Amino acid sequence: MYVTLTRLWLCAAFFLALCLCGCMKLGPDFKRPDATVYDTWTEGDAAVKQGLAVQKEWWDVFGDPELSKLVRTAFDQNLPLRVAGLRVIQGRAQLGIAVGELYPQSQAASGSYAYSRESHLGPSWPQPSTESKSTSPDQIWQNTVALSAAWELDFWGKYRRGIESADAAMRASAADYDNALVSLAGDVARTYLDLRVNQAQLQIARENVVLETEGLKIAEARFRYGATSERDVQQAKTMLLSTEATIPGFQSAIKKNRHALSVLLGLPPDKAPEGLGDSKGIPAPPWEIAVGVPADLLRRRPDVRAAEYAAMAQCAQIGVAKADLFPSFSLTGSIGFLASNIGVFKLSDLLSNNGFTAQFSPQFGWNLFNYGRIIDNVRVQDAKFQALLIQYRQTVLTALREVEDALAAYIGASAQVVSLAKAADAAKRSAELAFIQYSEGKTDYTTVLVAQQQLLKQQDDLVQMQGQVVLSLVSLYRALGGGWQVRQGLPYVPEAVRHEMEKRTWWGRQIREDPAKITDPKKRNMLWYAPDM
Repeated sequence: MYVTLTRLWLCAAFFLALCLCGCMKLGPDFKRPDATVYDTWTEGDAAVKQGLAVQKEWWDVFGDPELSKLVRTAFDQNLPLRVAGLRVIQGRAQLGIAVGELYPQSQAASGSYAYSRESHLGPSWPQPSTESKSTSPDQIWQNTVALSAAWELDFWGKYRRGIESADAAMRASAADYDNALVSLAGDVARTYLDLRVNQAQLQIARENVVLETEGLKIAEARFRYGATSERDVQQAKTMLLSTEATIPGFQSAIKKNRHALSVLLGLPPDKAPEGLGDSKGIPAPPWEIAVGVPADLLRRRPDVRAAEYAAMAQCAQIGVAKADLFPSFSLTGSIGFLASNIGVFKLSDLLSNNGFTAQFSPQFGWNLFNYGRIIDNVRVQDAKFQALLIQYRQTVLTALREVEDALAAYIGASAQVVSLAKAADAAKRSAELAFIQYSEGKTDYTTVLVAQQQLLKQQDDLVQMQGQVVLSLVSLYRALGGGWQVRQGLPYVPEAVRHEMEKRTWWGRQIREDPAKITDPKKRNMLWYAPDM
């Protein structure tokens, strides 16, 4: 009677543990940390529209089809972006491993066909003096087929916290992928616009070479006729050679821009994209730009989301570590069949009712004497979590600063362009007048030289500042975190890469579906929280 009650109490206790398995989770639940975000940007201008949503495909605001084509091509072919996409796939597989821990952690199917022969001299063999005429068999054949499993119940939420951590880590890798998209679009746009700036500077240098060559011819003619000294000839030659010396530098910079664009598009450096040879001028910025509000950065900037998910993943690790402070409850068992040739039995009786065998064993374990290692591990995980919370706040502050800096640079450069454009027009008119006066013998070549130097400087400064306007605009859109939205719903790896991977490994649905963008809870649970066999 006592044994029966004990068994009943054990069964009731483990049934209760099984029921509570899905109800208890140790450790804190993650909450988004507070971050300092204000209502409006401190930098403002008539062309800057606060409160309006940032354009997703921001590269189209420049009105340059070539730039838009390059960005979209880079999204399809850039190699580092593919690496970032594969990290998301890797994170999905890690999540699958964590999900598998909810089920019996070890399962095994076993079978054997064994033969044994005992020695007649052993202690188990009947002695000669034994009156019994029965003898022990000296040859035994035995067959076994069995299934065994061991299941540690997730009583304290250890494995469910592990799933939360893996889930957040996968979402962080997806945010890193989006951040790679933002960076890639910015890099392509900056390189392309820098190419156009260098081409514009090269064109200005060549135009000035033509003008200065004409001036040198006039100086040489006037020197031959004795109307001026050789100094005018040497000054004109100095100016011409100095301007010509700038041309190889611009040509070299243009080649580097082409090489950089080729690599960004996943091409060899000698396979530059088409349409980059001729100078088409620097694309003009739009009349108005939408910048949204600071609070939008928390959901739009991928690096901010990645920092939040990293903290979320670490928060769950605190619960995983705390579960080791408490006892673990496990269920182990096996079922199978066993048959032998002993006595009247036969090996062919393996699958009969008499051959059935089973074993069930509830167990628990508690690491009592751990010398503080477990609690110190909890402290380690908590310190890491606190550091990531602080890092999240720093990421938000950095994002705000980058937007403010880009706004200030854009507004300041736009104002400078207006004055530099007027200065360039004045310098051009001054050079024309000086050239006419020198041709008529009304002034010396020093006046022409100074006027040409000023013209070249003002034109170069204007082109550089026009480039600064569009480059600061690229930095602004990059700081605002725009551009990644155009890839939503698309696979993380191209179809060719997926086919290559599926030839080596069976990937199931993990490489085809995107759980980070599934909003239906039922579909998410079906996709994530079931083993992908």
